[in-house]
Formats: sequence, C-alpha cells, structure tokens
Amino acid sequence: MSHRTASSRAPAAAGAAAPARIPLGLLFLMGSLAAIGPFSIDTYLPAMPEIARQMGTSADRVQSTLAAYFVGLALGQLVVGPLADRFGRRPPLLVGLAVYVAASVGCSLAPSVEALMVLRALQAFGACAGLVASRAVLRDLYPPRDMARALSLIMLVMGIAPIVAPMVGSALFARFGWPAIFVALAVYGGLTLAATAAFLPETLRGPRAPLRPTAVVGRFAGILADPVFLTWALAGGIAQAAMFVYISSSSFVFIEVHGLAPDRFALLFGANAVGLIAASQVNERLLRRWTAEQVFTVVIGVFALATGLVLAAALTGLGGTWGLALPLGLAIACLGFCFPNSTAAAMGPVGDRAGAAAAVLGTLQYGLAGLAAFVSGQLFDGTARSMAALMFGCAVVAGLVLVLGRRTAPAAPTAAVSPPRRG
Repeated sequence: MSHRTASSRAPAAAGAAAPARIPLGLLFLMGSLAAIGPFSIDTYLPAMPEIARQMGTSADRVQSTLAAYFVGLALGQLVVGPLADRFGRRPPLLVGLAVYVAASVGCSLAPSVEALMVLRALQAFGACAGLVASRAVLRDLYPPRDMARALSLIMLVMGIAPIVAPMVGSALFARFGWPAIFVALAVYGGLTLAATAAFLPETLRGPRAPLRPTAVVGRFAGILADPVFLTWALAGGIAQAAMFVYISSSSFVFIEVHGLAPDRFALLFGANAVGLIAASQVNERLLRRWTAEQVFTVVIGVFALATGLVLAAALTGLGGTWGLALPLGLAIACLGFCFPNSTAAAMGPVGDRAGAAAAVLGTLQYGLAGLAAFVSGQLFDGTARSMAALMFGCAVVAGLVLVLGRRTAPAAPTAAVSPPRRG
C-alpha cells in the first residue's frame, strides 16, 4: 500500500478530534526525566579538553567516554523496556534513577579515562529509564498526534538542558574542577527521583507483558518487523545521530580549532539549543493542522540543505567561525521538528507494547548516536571537516531511508486521532 494516502495528503485537523489538553505538571516531570540524557551529555563538554590533559590521554579517548554513554543508553533500554511492560512504568524508573545517582558520584571519583568510560556507561544505563518511561507514559495516555504535540512541548523543558548545561558545566569546571560537574548531575538525579516517587502515578493499564526470554524477543521482533515503526525509527534515529556528531565534536572544533573560550563556546551551544526549542514550539502549532509525517518530510530536506552548507563552510573556510556557526544553527533547529515527529510516527502502531517499542526506538537512536560519536572521534583531524561531512551524510541517509520506507510501508496512524485515554 502506498504511504501517500488521502488522509496523509489532507490536513490532519480535518475530521480529527480536538487536540487533548496536556497537564503542565505532567509535561514538566516528563521533560525533567527526558532532560537527564542531554544534561548528562552536555554538561561536561566544556571540560573535555581539560579532562584529556589531566588524564594524560588524547581527545579521541575522552570522546569515547561520550560513545560509552550512548552504548549504555542503547543497551539499557533493551532491559528497561520489557521491565516497564511487565511491572509498570514506575518501578523500573525509580530503580534506574537510583543507579544514575550512584554512577554519577562514581564518575566524579574516576581515576582514569578507562574508569570514566565504564562509569559513564553505567550512568547511562540508569538514565535510560527516564527515556523509556517518558515515551511509554505519553503513549499510554495519548494518541499519536497528541503525543507528538506533548513531545514538542516537553522540549521546552528538556531544551533547557543544552542551554544551561554547558554554562553550568563551564562555571563548575572553572571554580571547582571537572569532578564537580558529575556531583551536580548526581544532585539533579536525586531531585528527579524524589519528584517521580512523589508525583508520577502508574499509567500502564491492562494485562502485563510476560518476561520470558522468548516472549521478550518475540515482542522486539514484532516491533522491528513493523514497516511503519522501522521507517520512522531509522529516519529519525539517523537524523538525530547528526546531533551527536555535533555534540561530540563541537567543543574541539570551536575551542581548539576556532579559538573560542569555553564560556563563549557555552553561549554558542546554548544559542543553538534556543533554536532547537523554538523549532519544537513551531512544530506543536503545525501539528494542529498537518500530520507528523508531513512536517518531518519537509524538514528533512531543509536539514540536508543546512548540513550541506555546514560542509561547504568547513571545506572552504568561508566566513570563518560565523560561516560555520550560522548554517550549523539552522541544522540543529531542524532537529526540533525531526525528533518529536519521527518518535510519534514510530510509536503510533505499537499500542500496549509501548515499553518495548520505546526501548527499541531508543536503542536504535542511541546506538546510531554512539556509532556516530565514535566515528566522529576517530575521524577528527583537527578541522571541522569530519564533523560537517558526517552531519551531511546523516541528513542524506535519513532522507533516503524515508523515501524508500514510504514506498513500501502503510501509512502510520498519526492522522487518525482518537480521544486520549484517561486514568
């Protein structure tokens, strides 16, 4: 069946139920849970060159601590997802947050880059509970179009992390040294754990999924065999991988290559995050009329153009720092549209398998992110060229996956909106 159905050509609002009201308290808590990931990634970026110097290691080895974090996120979600479908959303989330706090304290005491890699992977293993739970809870409560709206609104909260995190990290690093950054992450994790325990109700209704290995593998296989899920998960994950190429390389590119001071880099990084947040809020309004698939399809073309301009600036040096930073800001803003729409389109068909589906989606996304961060570190040549080329490659491949997938996959059910489930 062609993916271009009549419903996907028409505005989503035609014949659809009115958009659901989404409580602000729920949005704030889900945003705080989802923000653990970017906070844990972005806070120590300004300190990465100094960590390399203090530990007597190379830039690519310190970048590998970021790749280790992505590996922990990817593998951890495969454990947390089935647990969330079996025991509910709350118990795995609370245990995961406790693991995150303990690992963050361990990172602050790491004596070597190898120890930091291991502890970062464990830290990510705990943090992934927040990623799985936030997506599963929203899928429990809302149909796909409202889920995409909720994810766009949540980016107001989680989007604060890329703005604040490098500045907080830079200030802590300058005053107390890099270990203080991980102490601050432990405090953040502890506060989020307390808020979750106090305010988040259980949202999983109906029968609980079994934990037998064959049943778990069967659920994962069924989700991966769904062409709608796979198309949007891969397209969104590959696009998001470009973000992590930027995250893992930008501090070296702008601090080491372009000579920005760490605090100036933090401001630049924060400005790009503002663009990401602004785009996500525009996206929420677009979703009142258009489907998530339609918005993503247009934006992925703009994303390819923006990353192409980044590559041209990196190859030619035209415009210096600003010639690179301006199209880079446009590219990052595009991801404010890509993330919520691809996530909602992928999660639309999964129903009560939301925990397992969120795990598979997260594993694909962060597995690709980890691979991108690792390759970025290995290819870093003291210029912006490798970062730019990898980001452009991610944009092009994401677009190709979308085109090929839409030729074979049936339409995702984001245009058909049912009333949100309450209770």
